[in-house]
Order: sequence, then structure tokens, then C-alpha cells
Amino acid sequence: MLLASAYAPPVSYFAHLFAAQGSVVQIEFCEHFVRQSYRNRCRILTPQGVMSLSIPLEHDKSGRQLFGEIRISEHGNWRHLHRQALVSAYGRTPFFEYYWDDLSPLYEPDEPLIANFNLRYTRTLLALLDLDVQLEPTHSFLPPQPNHDLRYNITPKQIPDAMLFAPYYQLFSGRQSFVPDLSVLDLLFNMGPESILKLQEVAANFQIL
Repeated sequence: MLLASAYAPPVSYFAHLFAAQGSVVQIEFCEHFVRQSYRNRCRILTPQGVMSLSIPLEHDKSGRQLFGEIRISEHGNWRHLHRQALVSAYGRTPFFEYYWDDLSPLYEPDEPLIANFNLRYTRTLLALLDLDVQLEPTHSFLPPQPNHDLRYNITPKQIPDAMLFAPYYQLFSGRQSFVPDLSVLDLLFNMGPESILKLQEVAANFQIL
């Protein structure tokens, strides 16, 4: 399977990783940056509705920079803002304190490249979800891979039909209807160890098991 790099990826992304357990999944490092994608943003749920958290990047002027070479910009204090947004949105969820100590250190400024930051973040989430998947970055741009190429399929521009998802408890569900395909952080903080059962349901609904 071939996936794009993603920041705190959505539930649909992790449903594919659930289906790929026991195998190696390649993460594309050698493409050119795709704007308005999950490569540097994620969607979380707040009392006011869905919020998009975006990591600022430093692009060179050539426009030919490979994704694996793009550096994170430290302007705007984004690390602190993202931390605070997650605490505000999920601090009262049932499993926030159980997982936050593993996730909070990821926001320390010790990784300058967005591709490496995302890879470390996703590997941490895989461990917390107890998913047996090995992620490996690509070393050259791969041509389209029949049946297993999802680099451009999972995008915030086109959220899958809500009917494909397995609704779960969300902290602010009393104020609004279930919101599908948020960052898997939303599922993890709300459902804890039962998250893997929801991923299994979504994978089955997507017919990828």
C-alpha cells in the first residue's frame, strides 16, 4: 500500500492501516507538495464545530522541492497553539490523560522536516492503537500503483459519505450530530482501546478488509 504523508491523519486513513496490518506501508516522500491536503493539516472537533490545524511550512522559490525536503516554519508559535487547541478540544474526553503524555512531546521543536514529523507522529499513533504496521518512506517517486495507491484519495476536499463510518461517542455530540472522518485523535481520545473496533467497522464499510 502507498499512502501520502499526513499530520495526525483522519479515521479513513487509519482504517486502511488497520486493513494493512502485518505488512509494510510506503509513505510518499518524493512527490511535490500538494496544497490543501492532510500533508500538513488535520481536522479536530471543538465546541464551535470542526477546526483545521495547519502546520506552516517553508517552501523554496523553485517550486520543485520534494516533500521530504520541506522544512517546518517556526513562525507563529504553531506548536503551542496546536497543543492548546487539542487540550481545549479534548481535555475532558474519557481517554485524553491516558494518551496525552505520549503525544505532547511530539510538538517539541526537534524535527525540522514535515515528512519526518508526520512519520514519527503516525508511528506513535499506530503504537497507541496497537496496530501492527511498518511504515517506510519512499526513496523515489513511484508511478501509479494499481489497487494500492491511495496518495491522492484521502483528502479534506472530499470527505467520504458519513454512512461509511461507524459513529462513536464525541464529547460535543449533544450540541451537533456525529462528525465523520476527523483526525484519528478524535477517535482515540473519545474511545480509547475501543478505537480499534471502530477502525475495523470502518474498514469493513469501505470494503478494504
